[in-house]
Amino acid sequence: MAERIRERIRAMMPAARDELAELVALRSVADPRQFPPEECAKAAEWVRGRFAVLGFDDARLVRTPDGSDAVIGSRPASDPHAPTVLLYGHYDVQPPLDESAWRTPPFELTDAGGRWAGRGAADCKGNIIMHLLALRALGDHIPVNLKLVVEGSEEQGTGGLERFVEANPEVLRADVILVCDTGNAAVGRPAATVSLRGFANAVVRVETLSSEIHSGMFGGPAPDALAALIAVLASLRDARGATTIDGLERTQVWTGEPYDADQFRADAGLLDGVDLLGDGSVADELWARPALTVLGIDCPPVVGSSASIAPRAAARLNLRVPPGTSARAAHDALAAHLRAHAPWGAHVEVETEAVGEPFLAATGGPAFRALADAMETAYGVPATTLGQGGSIPLCNVFADSYPDAEIILMGVEEPLALIHAPNESVDSGEIENLALALAVFLRGHGSVARG
Repeated sequence: MAERIRERIRAMMPAARDELAELVALRSVADPRQFPPEECAKAAEWVRGRFAVLGFDDARLVRTPDGSDAVIGSRPASDPHAPTVLLYGHYDVQPPLDESAWRTPPFELTDAGGRWAGRGAADCKGNIIMHLLALRALGDHIPVNLKLVVEGSEEQGTGGLERFVEANPEVLRADVILVCDTGNAAVGRPAATVSLRGFANAVVRVETLSSEIHSGMFGGPAPDALAALIAVLASLRDARGATTIDGLERTQVWTGEPYDADQFRADAGLLDGVDLLGDGSVADELWARPALTVLGIDCPPVVGSSASIAPRAAARLNLRVPPGTSARAAHDALAAHLRAHAPWGAHVEVETEAVGEPFLAATGGPAFRALADAMETAYGVPATTLGQGGSIPLCNVFADSYPDAEIILMGVEEPLALIHAPNESVDSGEIENLALALAVFLRGHGSVARG
């Protein structure tokens, strides 16, 4: 049965590439300051139309509280007692960032080194194509009830779908929730993501003077706000680069799939001679311990700066928080640390931007085991489990709203996909193999669950 499904999927791959090209061409960045909102509207309608012809007769656009549209629909099974599986994805994408850094046009799907390159090719439009392939390959032979949600503002983190689910829990209630927005350990190495770090975003502002003053006349005794900010930021890491925030535990270890250090260096693009950070393994530092990143600094630029002492400076910080640690408590520890380590009596203000809790998936249920088996069937090697440094707050909302549901994270992304960066791409084999895995899972899970 699996080989027949594989043959169907493989025969559809050229058409799938054409569809992914159509979808990538839609510049669906959910920020009207950067791209026209009509681009998101076109992407939403594209998704709605494709699923509507696959038996999701009620597929519709639902306006969520942040103003974005989610595609929501359902496809009932012939057996009303069959389990319900929810398929999740998102059609919005990250902005292309520096378009000059792209080797190919960001919104034009391009063959590049055996991969398909373009913004959203992997995250997450490739997963939408994977869903379509699996459903088309099965045709009318799907023994489970299906629900669908493809949201339109995941990358902006504005929480539209989260608030919709909280207000309308019955719409997406399911026995199994497949969050198709993560990926594999590597090309050809299937995995389910079982751990997501939470996050705390904050802006720290440091002020020492009422205005700029001449560095020649006052430099020395007059405190430099930018130097004070640098001192505060330096206190957040030790000599080995490990994140060090007062009161925040950082000795946790990762017990799942390891991440080879040399492979990580290659995947992350480290320059020759640059050290990896921290005193734990790569997997420890990446998935089990807190990690602080300075996202940006407000200060005088090099070009145009004058011989004056800066009276104020600011930095935007991102703290990733592993499961087992409260993101809110981590945020509070970060804020207290920033205030405590400001030198020279500098005034410090900490503004909270957003806080999202970490997530840990259960792995002992029948759906998890069935999907792992389906992945092994598709790839020919056993599936493994991964952590992910990114955050998906919706998973926590799903867990709170549907405590009995199995939530499984999977997807076509892998380290070479360069999601969120210039030159994002997807390996077409990942789309093909995961479509097969999904089809095998859907075909078999209905009878297993009923049995």
